[in-house]
Amino acid sequence: MQAAAVVAGVSLAGCASPPSSSVHATAAASSPSTVSPTPAAVHAVQATPGTATTRIESDDGPAGFRQWRNTFSARALAAGIRPETVGTALANAQWQPRVVELDRSQPEFTRTPWAYLDSAVSAQRIAQGRAQLEQHRATLEAAARRYGVPASIITAIWGMESNYGTNFGSFRAVDALATLAHEGRRRAWAESELLAALRILDQGDIAAERMVGSWAGAMGHTQFLPSVFLAHAVDADGDGHRDIWGSIPDVAASTANFLARSGWQAASTWGSEVVLPSGFDHGRADPAVRQSAARWEAEGLRAPEGQALPALADAYIITPAGARGPAFLVGENFRAILRYNNSVSYALAVGLLARQIEGGSGVATPWPRDLAPLSRAQLQAMQEALNRKGFAAGTPDGVMGPATRAGLRGFQRSIGLPPDGYPTLELLQRLQASPAS
Repeated sequence: MQAAAVVAGVSLAGCASPPSSSVHATAAASSPSTVSPTPAAVHAVQATPGTATTRIESDDGPAGFRQWRNTFSARALAAGIRPETVGTALANAQWQPRVVELDRSQPEFTRTPWAYLDSAVSAQRIAQGRAQLEQHRATLEAAARRYGVPASIITAIWGMESNYGTNFGSFRAVDALATLAHEGRRRAWAESELLAALRILDQGDIAAERMVGSWAGAMGHTQFLPSVFLAHAVDADGDGHRDIWGSIPDVAASTANFLARSGWQAASTWGSEVVLPSGFDHGRADPAVRQSAARWEAEGLRAPEGQALPALADAYIITPAGARGPAFLVGENFRAILRYNNSVSYALAVGLLARQIEGGSGVATPWPRDLAPLSRAQLQAMQEALNRKGFAAGTPDGVMGPATRAGLRGFQRSIGLPPDGYPTLELLQRLQASPAS
């Protein structure tokens, strides 16, 4: 088939029926593992999206989508995708308004770590994880032996990403990524992922109608983006296909392979809850402050029940809820989980879920549940107040990042409070009440 014929075929497909949503149609709209409705939070298997380009203003909607699809089909052919794949997968691609809605939506309030963990590491999910580990023990342990990643960690990620396969989304990946690419807010990233999805189809790993996942293009039981699938998916059952939608051996091996190639250390653990010594400088609870667990122990850190700390060579302390909440000493394996999803709450949930699937305990130190979460507007007001007072907090955007945390720690030190960098309503009120520097 000639390229021109493929383009024409794509342009005539605007009346094709929408994809079926029968796969997990009864599942919840989003997993408790979701941190925010943006691809960057849907799993860091997903790299940070490329630089945004100017959005098409006069070519939006289904008609504009068809025109974009014609242009992109030529690019796919030039990239080496077979004409048959371009002519079928792209010809059937459908504009999905719901994908655009989800991509643009932002939560009004931030979510506290304990609220996240309450749902992500619920008693039901722990029980289901134990049942899945027992049912698929041979498969999960085979992946663990091959890649050095514990079966409980693989199981925990499976539970976090799709609730053990009950909810890995009902959007066809080609539809979702094509919609995001045409919409344009993250066009470079979405077009790159769409080309990767077409390459997967071209290789014959999965049929287009079975390439189903989230609105952001994350696919299968453990929610790989297409580019990550190409780099890390494994055919563990030997059937000639890498199937993260229907083959548990492939799912387990692919997930373990990603973690192993992200730096997982087979002889180590992800971390442990710790009790900080009296007078601890909370400014040192920071990923930039790293040393061996033995050195931290020499400074007075201990486990809640007095047992020895895990042997971590390059460990740092996290206090997800500030000075009033639990503290954790984490190492290289925690950072490997962060490469799966760059969220501290997510990585902590994976570690705690895995530990309890194995029969271990949960978090011993109580969470400060009396602290209310701040809204995005309140966080933005806090950032603006910090900047006005000379505590650089970065661009006010209502998102708590490293710059904002550093600025807040500076303000806390200036008023004699533990510099934990945790935003509270009381701190916002004090910032707004005190005079500018």
